[in-house]
Amino acid sequence: MIAKKIVIAVGARPNFMKAAALLEELKKHSKFNPILIHTGQHYDNEMSDSFFKELNLSEPDICLGVGSGTHAEQTGKIILKIEKVFFKEKPDLVIVVGDVNSTIACALVAAKLDIPVAHVEAGLRSFDRTMPEEINRLLTDQISDYLFTTCEDANLNLIREGIPKGKIFFVGNVMIDTLLNHIQKAEKSNIIEMLNLNKNNNIKKYALLTLHRPSNVDDSLILKRILSVLFDFSRDIPIIFPVHPRTLKQIRKFKMDKMINYVENISSNEINKVNQNILAIPPLGYLDFLCLMSNATMVFTDSGGIQEETTILRIPCLTLRNNTERPITVKEGTNIMVGNDPDKVMGSALRVLKDEVPKKRIPKYWDGKAAERIVRVLIDKL
Repeated sequence: MIAKKIVIAVGARPNFMKAAALLEELKKHSKFNPILIHTGQHYDNEMSDSFFKELNLSEPDICLGVGSGTHAEQTGKIILKIEKVFFKEKPDLVIVVGDVNSTIACALVAAKLDIPVAHVEAGLRSFDRTMPEEINRLLTDQISDYLFTTCEDANLNLIREGIPKGKIFFVGNVMIDTLLNHIQKAEKSNIIEMLNLNKNNNIKKYALLTLHRPSNVDDSLILKRILSVLFDFSRDIPIIFPVHPRTLKQIRKFKMDKMINYVENISSNEINKVNQNILAIPPLGYLDFLCLMSNATMVFTDSGGIQEETTILRIPCLTLRNNTERPITVKEGTNIMVGNDPDKVMGSALRVLKDEVPKKRIPKYWDGKAAERIVRVLIDKL
């Protein structure tokens, strides 16, 4: 029997976490010959290479090296390069994950070449078409043959959009698979000690912040509003801020440097204490970040994936957005939508400090077996 050639296309950090569990499961079956393609959408060590090492992902079989650019430039480069790869490799299936430019570009080329497409994390909707990711999600789902969903809300979204039920498979969340597989290893990280968050052998209270969406960081008034309220809140507990390179660039451009304490080298003696401040540090690897997140008192974020990860970790999450494509994390998890309204941000954060926020339940099928369910479907269908 000739093994089915399956391409898994990744391009950005959230993709790597989802692909890790899937690739591991596919390799267990002789029926499949998985090929990992990295488009290079995230291409520096902190944003890409370190994740491959920490997730035990084998080196990509093919790297496109597209780099940065506008949405059109980046998507166009991927389309031009991936088409040549597909012509050469002739895959039996292309698997795309998430909602980044790599997702729609690879799905579009595969569909036009009559190669079946599987979308992992299908059906998520923010219903905000000003978000580039929403456009990527909508279009990818329309041209996919297998739509693997993380929650029943996603199933309903797809059915409303005319996707046949026979294409929809409710399997759970592969990113949670990876988290559960690595949580014990993350606990061995020394990031807590490096940031001086230990006191008398106990971990001090601290908040964790991530901020990267253009709607938050490209508008100086909105960015200042967010940083100002968080600076005020940091008088209660420190905030650790692994800062995205582009976000740091915007903070400097808008001359808001004084609102954060940026430390370039966290292994040096620059960090003597973390107290009543926003401590901004370079991006972290997966295990260090997971360790920080799992020990945080709360997390401020505008990331979709972190809304899910905090739900499984039972950590209160304050989402700095007015909408979410992951409403299950609000209904069943620990997520609170606060937008960039200072009163909502501060009020919700103080409620968390007082332990007044209920921790609900773990969503169905967020049990570490989503990749296994996906592969069972592929065994049956291919």
